[in-house]
Amino acid sequence: MKLIIQIPCYNEAETLPVTLADLPDAVPGFDRVETLVVDDGSTDGTAEVAVRHGATHVLRLQGHRGLAAAFAAGLEQAVALGADVIVNTDGDNQYRGACVAGLVQPILDGRAGMVIGDRQVHTIAHFSGLKKMLQRLGSRVVRWASGTDIVDATSGFRAMTRDTALRLAVFSGYSYTLETIIQAGKKGIPVASVRVDTNPKLRESRLIQSLLQYLLASSGTILRIFLMYEPLRVFLSLGVLPLLGGLFLLARFMAFYWIGEGQGHVQSLIAAAILIVLGLQAFLLGLLADLIARNRQLSEDISYRLKKNALERRSPGSDTPPGL
Repeated sequence: MKLIIQIPCYNEAETLPVTLADLPDAVPGFDRVETLVVDDGSTDGTAEVAVRHGATHVLRLQGHRGLAAAFAAGLEQAVALGADVIVNTDGDNQYRGACVAGLVQPILDGRAGMVIGDRQVHTIAHFSGLKKMLQRLGSRVVRWASGTDIVDATSGFRAMTRDTALRLAVFSGYSYTLETIIQAGKKGIPVASVRVDTNPKLRESRLIQSLLQYLLASSGTILRIFLMYEPLRVFLSLGVLPLLGGLFLLARFMAFYWIGEGQGHVQSLIAAAILIVLGLQAFLLGLLADLIARNRQLSEDISYRLKKNALERRSPGSDTPPGL
């Protein structure tokens, strides 16, 4: 069994040595523990620092592609390197390396395909009250959208099986944290939460430049993923209000028409027709979007099977337990 700890990095030359030194060399349940540094087009020599400080593997991306792209590239590389389980952590040493063993335990126990580290946000001193509130709100929305019970949805400290990594497809260019949980929930992948400890802050967050920007970007990601996996539900919800409003106005017009006062309420009839048409259009768009979503899910399933078959052909003698 091989565990690969991947670290997406962008200009982390100062903090990466501390991060690498904090990671464990051995974890119970695994024969090998390796590290993979994903250099997302850094200009400060991050890749060279990673090599000097003992990183097992270094993947250099051409140009700065963003955290989500670096995370996805790391998963692909880790799978290609033969990882049975992949742990993702940050290059700023936010998460305590000693917590890796606890993070992977639900996977080793067969209880989860993905595990999210719960930072217990309410206890982090350098998080403002507003940021803590937004983190709780975001996690609540993700729990609703994904059908999971994850406490800290924005945590980047997470573990997943090779099979889970093959199933995930990161579309966002901003962050992978919310999107992958929603995907896992919609794909039926068991997701667990484990309490983890954090280290003192070494630098300011580069992802959250302002709370408003973070809120808008996160909301857009949640909406986009929910539309991809539940389009019929979304469009039906959008179409119900105008349809009901149109039917009410139509009933109102018919009532006046019945008592002989219909000519004075033609505006209600026109408004009713517009609202009913809008509602029906929303329903039709929902049906069309649902068909597209089903086709995309079939494509994702085919892609997953092809990737899995390619890996099995490459390592026919693998003794990895089922589900990993």
